[in-house]
Amino acid sequence: MELSSENMKYKKVLIHYLEENQSLFLNEWNETIKINEIDPYKDKIKENGYGMYSMVIQTFKEALSEEVLIKLAHQVAKERLEANINIGDFLYNINLGRNIIIRNVFGANIPIDYMKKFINAINLHFDTFSYHAVTKYTNLTNELIEEKKSYISENHKDKLAVLGQISSSFVHEFRNPLTAIMGFNKLLKRENPNLKYLDIIDYELNQLNFRITQFLHTSKSNFNEEQREEVSVLKLIEEIQELTYANIVDASVNVEIEIYPNLVMTASKDGLKQVFLNLFINSIDALKDKEHPRILRIQSLIEGNERIIRISNNGPAIASEMIESIFEPFVTTKELGTGIGLYVCKKIIESNDGYMNCESNENLTTFSIHFPIDRY
Repeated sequence: MELSSENMKYKKVLIHYLEENQSLFLNEWNETIKINEIDPYKDKIKENGYGMYSMVIQTFKEALSEEVLIKLAHQVAKERLEANINIGDFLYNINLGRNIIIRNVFGANIPIDYMKKFINAINLHFDTFSYHAVTKYTNLTNELIEEKKSYISENHKDKLAVLGQISSSFVHEFRNPLTAIMGFNKLLKRENPNLKYLDIIDYELNQLNFRITQFLHTSKSNFNEEQREEVSVLKLIEEIQELTYANIVDASVNVEIEIYPNLVMTASKDGLKQVFLNLFINSIDALKDKEHPRILRIQSLIEGNERIIRISNNGPAIASEMIESIFEPFVTTKELGTGIGLYVCKKIIESNDGYMNCESNENLTTFSIHFPIDRY
């Protein structure tokens, strides 16, 4: 009982001291706080500081509810976000106020044992306020980011919808005559197997058909329409190598294939074929700007719970600022590129439960395709 009485006595001494020196402490704080001149709430900073100091006094009077403290913390967090000022300035000002109070409170001449308890209470008060303010600020920031992401996503969907309409018209107008030409070319090859240039015509027609398919895929919201089957990755890579043989020879590219012979993926064969073909062609195009030797390397490996296929080339590096957006539609490193090939590749791989990434430096550019092992 005597201990409680002593505690109350010194608590009243502290309250009286804080009230008596309020102007002194706040003036010192006002002279040293950080305020940005463009802050629309700069006048509120001092007002909030006065409110915070008053709450310290109310804490020792046992007249402050945590709800009131949280309300002020949330208000300040909202103001800091709207001001778009570094949150570090806010924390600096809060801790500056804490240090001024703690440094000067010893002037109350309270015994050290009681003073330790009071200082702990002051620290708890400031820590609680900072916690709720920063938490609210973080939550509000995340909500704002999500809103922006949603806006960008919706805007992107609108663009793809327009592109889809264009693509539908494009495919209708071009694919029908293209299919007829491809059919007649096959007949010519069958009737005249030794006729020159038919293989080149066939390859170029397939490339044109491939580009048209890319435009069609770009407008699709669902890439998961094609039936999955067991695909031998090595056989598929060898097939792609055959399809691009003319390009490989023309660019003097050395193709190095290091694929497990028994590597099988359960996926859309046509989808994987389109992905590998696109990465082959991109690599060969990149290598044309590289001195010899020009190397295109295809590897498979297992890391952790993933099966990984890497398609690498030693051509020019992709700029670091391009890497993060390389899979976005209409982003391209080519002078005459459409910027949709890698976007389509990424969507096809994701529709087959995998993901893609890209790494590039002055020695090697690598596109990696990852599939979880537990799918197989």
